[in-house]
Formats: sequence, C-alpha cells, structure tokens
Amino acid sequence: MLSQTADFPEMTPFEPVSLAVDGVSLSRGGLRLVSDLGFALTPGEALLLTGANGTGKTTLMRALAGLVRPDAGQVRCDRPVEDAIAWLGHSDGLKPGESLRLALRFWADIHGTSRKAILPLMRQLDIVPLIDRPAGQLSRGQQRRAGLVRAALANRPVWLLDEPAGPLDGAGRDRLARLVAWHRGRGGVVLAATHQTLDWPDVKHLALKAAA
Repeated sequence: MLSQTADFPEMTPFEPVSLAVDGVSLSRGGLRLVSDLGFALTPGEALLLTGANGTGKTTLMRALAGLVRPDAGQVRCDRPVEDAIAWLGHSDGLKPGESLRLALRFWADIHGTSRKAILPLMRQLDIVPLIDRPAGQLSRGQQRRAGLVRAALANRPVWLLDEPAGPLDGAGRDRLARLVAWHRGRGGVVLAATHQTLDWPDVKHLALKAAA
C-alpha cells in the first residue's frame, strides 16, 4: 500500500488560509436552495458536501469560488479568491486534441509552479504512461485524474472539488484520498461536493436538504 504522502513533489507549505461561510442564502431560477448556511474551515481541514440532486451543492461551490453572488450572507477568505482557490468542476480543463504533457506544462507555467512537479503528481495519480496521449483519447476516469493533477499544479491553498470521484474506480479514489491528504498536510483546505462515499480521515460533513 502506498504511503499517504510519500513521493509527492516537495512544495512549500501554504501560508495559513481559512474559509468561512456566514448566513449564506442561495437561489437558482427563483427557487431558494440554501438558507442561512454557516460553516468554517481552517488550514488542514476538509469538508464533504452531500445532498440529493438539486439541493444546491454546485451552486454553493460556485459561490465559494466567487462565480455566483449569494442572495444574503457572505463568504470570507483570508486571501483574494483568485489567489486562494483552485476549482475543479465537472470539466477537467483539458483540450481534447492536446497531450497531457502540453496541457499540464501550460497549467504549471500559468500558475508559476515548477514543471518538476508534473511527473511526481502524474505518478501519484498513475497516469505517467498517458503523458503524450491527447486528452480526447482518455477515459473519463483518466481525464479526471489529469484534472486533479491540474488542480494541484495551481498551488493554491483552497481546493473546491465538484464530484471529484464521480468517474473514478476504487484505485482512483484511493489515489484521490492520498492527494487530498498531501494537500491538507501542506496546510491546505478541501471542500468536495460528492455523491460518492469518500473515506477521508478527520473530515467534516455537511448534508444539504431539498427546499420545502
């Protein structure tokens, strides 16, 4: 069994960053999804956001990323959102005709992360043999593993992951857990919306319920 954090790239620990939600209410299409929600995450913590389809998980994630304005309340982060948050939605941010080598070099360069981190991260997600294959020729699980590498290369302390394990098999979920443990060990924060059962240690849970 692989160690939780062994053989990951050596990257500087994050300056402490906390994420807090105070009295947030959210609507979509005139329907109230979330009312007066509050929680806080400090360095090294993770939260799993669950709930049936339509309960507002993705809308809440988008609000945390600064893409949606809450109807009420506020989202507070110790750093500007654009400097603090790495967002992985349903799209993995890969061009179908571009190889993983070119795509991940692009994302490393745009975030000022050393390219030396690419191969160790790909090795942890078990996709090194795919490095010269166009993303469009990969399975959904392989694309998701590459998307997780992309998120890690952003080198930002707060990860917002929307259904990160959706297309992953058991081995992929194990590797996701190790990646999350490594990020938290650097002082990172993780919030993941999921329908999957994710067995992460010392994780918080928040279940959203359908509007009455």
